[in-house]
Amino acid sequence: MALQGPIPISFELLFPHGCYIVGEVTAAKDFDAKRDTQAKDKLTGLPVWQVPVMDADPSLKAAQKTVTVKILAEVQPVVPPSLPGLPLAPAEFDGLEVKPYVHQATGRLAYSISARVMRAPRTGTAGKTGNAAKDAA
Repeated sequence: MALQGPIPISFELLFPHGCYIVGEVTAAKDFDAKRDTQAKDKLTGLPVWQVPVMDADPSLKAAQKTVTVKILAEVQPVVPPSLPGLPLAPAEFDGLEVKPYVHQATGRLAYSISARVMRAPRTGTAGKTGNAAKDAA
C-alpha cells in the first residue's frame, strides 16, 4: 500500500468551517517514559505540544466538536489573539497530518492530528468552506 505513516491534509479540508482555540498550549506527555517528560516526535525529534480546538462545523454533534491538535515545535507555540469581546481565538494550522489508529478502549477508528505551525487566520479566509464554487456564490 502506498500510504504509510501520517497522511498530509490541508487546513481547509480538515476544518472547512474553521476552528477556535479553547484551552492552553501544554507539553504533551511521553507516556512511554518512566518519568514525567515531554513527548518528542519519533521522526523529527521535535518536542510535542498540544492544544484543544473546537471545530466550527455546525453539523457536528457536541461530543465531536473538540479535538486535540499536537504541534511539533522547538518552542512552545503562542495562541493567536482572541476575538474582541470573546474568549475564543480563531486559529489555522500549517503542515497538518492525520494518523489513523484504533482506539484501545472502544476498538473504533480514531485520528491523531498534528501540525507544524499554529497561527492567526489569514485575512479574508473567515467563513470559507473549502468549496470554491460555494464560496464564490
